[in-house]
Amino acid sequence: MDNWQELLVDLVVIAVFIGGIAQFRTPSGARRGNITAALAFAAALALVVYRNTIAQPWLVGATFVVGAVAGWVIAERITMTRIPALIALQNGAGGGASLLVSLVELGRVSAADDALGIGFALAGMLVGGVALAGSVVAAAKLENRISSRPPQLPTYNLLLVLLLALFGGAAALSLTITGLDQPVALAIAALSTLALGAALALRVGGADMPVLISLLNAFSGLAAAFLGVATGNEMLIAAGAMVGSSGTILTLVMARAMNRNVGSILTGAQLAQPASGAPSAGAEGAPVAQENAAAAPAAAGPPDALRQARGALAGATSVIIVPGYGMALAQAQHEVAALARKLSQAGKLVRFAVHPVAGRMPGHMHVLLAEADVDYDDLYEMDAINDDFATTDVAIVVGASDVVNPAAITVADTPISGMPILRVHEADTVIVCNLDSRPGYSGVPNPLYQDPKSILLFGDAKESVASLIGEHAR
Repeated sequence: MDNWQELLVDLVVIAVFIGGIAQFRTPSGARRGNITAALAFAAALALVVYRNTIAQPWLVGATFVVGAVAGWVIAERITMTRIPALIALQNGAGGGASLLVSLVELGRVSAADDALGIGFALAGMLVGGVALAGSVVAAAKLENRISSRPPQLPTYNLLLVLLLALFGGAAALSLTITGLDQPVALAIAALSTLALGAALALRVGGADMPVLISLLNAFSGLAAAFLGVATGNEMLIAAGAMVGSSGTILTLVMARAMNRNVGSILTGAQLAQPASGAPSAGAEGAPVAQENAAAAPAAAGPPDALRQARGALAGATSVIIVPGYGMALAQAQHEVAALARKLSQAGKLVRFAVHPVAGRMPGHMHVLLAEADVDYDDLYEMDAINDDFATTDVAIVVGASDVVNPAAITVADTPISGMPILRVHEADTVIVCNLDSRPGYSGVPNPLYQDPKSILLFGDAKESVASLIGEHAR
């Protein structure tokens, strides 16, 4: 095949891949987009096998089938609450692949032969290793395998500098030696990138997980693009660049929504330390229960609170529902969707307000609500709906805390001070369907629980929302 014909085929595959990415704007389109992008990747793999002399092409095909079956089985068995951890591991898989390919390239090409390729292969190794180890740590945090609290060590920055220096030294050494010593130097370089990725991810607290996952996704794409340059694969460059750029943009948008910058998140820095009297965090990043139990308001008993909540909804003409990570933990998305349908059928205006960092991954709430058949047009981003809370009769909070905490606006010197929130406190009535009065990952008490306009339905969110419908949770 002539070069111009190969280029034309590559452009077609790249166009199909871009077409798949472009469909990710809506949940229904994302389903088609995933299939479209997967077909583009399969075509790219087939072209690579076709254009290169491979001694055992059947081995490539068998590996492809095994990977596809394994991915299908895992995706079928995974629950919606564990999707963030799965996404993190998928990011890690991309980084791991880049790390392995980098090692192969660096082991077979000398710096004298291809200095540019060596440089990009080293960059692919560094970013890929960080993405792999960082994603494994992120998944472990999301699964509560390790503490979500960032360790506070005075020598942490020095450790990061030393790991970078170790990578640079081992990588440089691998280019100047031959024989059995070269694989040893490459192995040290690879291990240093893994240690660096783990150290960076360990410093990120649980509340910053969506930003970390988005950043690791960008890293996996960036590593692939670097390897595309190193290997001369245009399709890999295009695919990696698109994933890297989109992940970077999403990371910056979410960091801005938290009034943070990516650097402060990666270094474990806070906007400020909690004010005196604010609760400390427990072993898994959740606040200590004992201190906050005393701070809980003297709410009406459950029957009275439920009666008040139903009465408020009966008299409301407009309702905004705010989902959070607690909805995911309680698997209450179907009850929330049923409540929204019931209110809509009664002639009320019902909308959903979604904070950019609600949940534990980008778009977490969108995925859960789409699973429950909530119309995507009913989901509103923070900037599009925040001004409407002041004219809304009832706001229903389902498993959200930090993203609706008025302390971000009214209290100085806390980890969330200055963070944009959904202004549910401006609604005429607020119904809170949270597990208890404990704060979110920030450890900052939520004054919303003490607001006279708030009706508190503490307990399992699934049961609380079902009680508003007048049903038992499934």
